Amino acid sequence: MQNSAPRSPRPLPVPHTNPDGRLTPELASVVAGARRRALRDGDRQIDTAHLLHSLLEADPEARAALGPGPKVARVRGYLAQRSIGYGLRWRGAVEDSGAVPVVRLPLPRTGGGAWSPSAVGAVDGALEQAARRGAGCAAGVDLLAALAADPECRAAEVLRRAGVDPESLRERAGGEIADAS
Repeated sequence: MQNSAPRSPRPLPVPHTNPDGRLTPELASVVAGARRRALRDGDRQIDTAHLLHSLLEADPEARAALGPGPKVARVRGYLAQRSIGYGLRWRGAVEDSGAVPVVRLPLPRTGGGAWSPSAVGAVDGALEQAARRGAGCAAGVDLLAALAADPECRAAEVLRRAGVDPESLRERAGGEIADAS
């Protein structure tokens, strides 16, 4: 006898995104969201644009740091265009701003899914920013400042195209992070 009830697909397990507990729960959720976005978009790597997109969706403090007016909408518009394959064309290319050595294999601490070298640098920069301000965990504004600190990463390119100056944003977001270039 066959069961006539439709089977719903089982959700894919979300890999552990905060192995050493140094991200706030909110930022760990942003990292998991970036991983899901990269998978959904068919990208080979989680890059800084995935991190920025997930961060702006989840963190009101990060959105507020972009400043008043339509800046948030413009940035999110560029990110949405990118996710549907329109506008900025990066598919198939490795994001490498030169800030950190190229990583060819998935990083063990990510729990699966390859990360671009720039994305690794941004998460590490967020952790360093949190430590400098005496926080036990990195928060969304720490990641935003780290993304803005690497002028060659995809997130900074999106910000510039949307009319947001990454240097000013880095300062507003807590910006003690040195330029990654």
